[in-house]
Amino acid sequence: MARGTFNSISNKNNKPTIVLMTRWHATYRCKSRLSNDIGALNASKIQEKLTNHTIKVAKKIQREGLADIKVAIDGMGIQAAKKWALKNKVQKVATQGPGNLGTKMKRQFLKTHSEKNILKKIPSSILLIGTDLPSISHFDLIEAIQLLSQKEMVIGPSTDGGYWLIGLSNKLLNPICSWPFSGISWGSNKVLKETIRLASLNQINYQLLQTKNDLDTILDLSPWLDKKSFQLSASSYQL
Repeated sequence: MARGTFNSISNKNNKPTIVLMTRWHATYRCKSRLSNDIGALNASKIQEKLTNHTIKVAKKIQREGLADIKVAIDGMGIQAAKKWALKNKVQKVATQGPGNLGTKMKRQFLKTHSEKNILKKIPSSILLIGTDLPSISHFDLIEAIQLLSQKEMVIGPSTDGGYWLIGLSNKLLNPICSWPFSGISWGSNKVLKETIRLASLNQINYQLLQTKNDLDTILDLSPWLDKKSFQLSASSYQL
């Protein structure tokens, strides 16, 4: 799709929204598997870097007028989340709320779609992305937005059998479809496979993005470590 055409689709009245799903980077509140290997403090520092990197990439998309962004955070209350958002110049923030991952994602799709209606914006697509990807880039998000303007759903597969991005078109949001959020073995290596199976059963026109590796374990972290030192510190990894 030509850049000019893409810009005309993503005007200020019907821009897609990108929701960043993250956990508060406090010790023992994030990266539990990684904490077991490298300690809770180091794991929390990595979570902070990952979150900040994802926000930086998303903010560039927002500055270009291609999407609105919102952060949905877990592990802290709404007042603390608002203070954190103000400090980090994040305009929209929400808490994820209780439930499994499917429930939390469905809640963010519902709330974000409702907010658009309240603000009398033209309903448009919504994308949810994780914040566990050192390699996520500006191009990745542009590609997802472009594809979602033509498809009903886009999914970014991850190497662990889950996905790092899911985007739904307005057709699947009004009213919201329930099948992507239920009947899924959350936390297993079957999430992507089961989601694709349900999409096919529901005759959804979907597109897969590039497969990426979430940073969840010490093995995932190894490519980002300083090869000259196996000590973890704030300066021993670059995201």
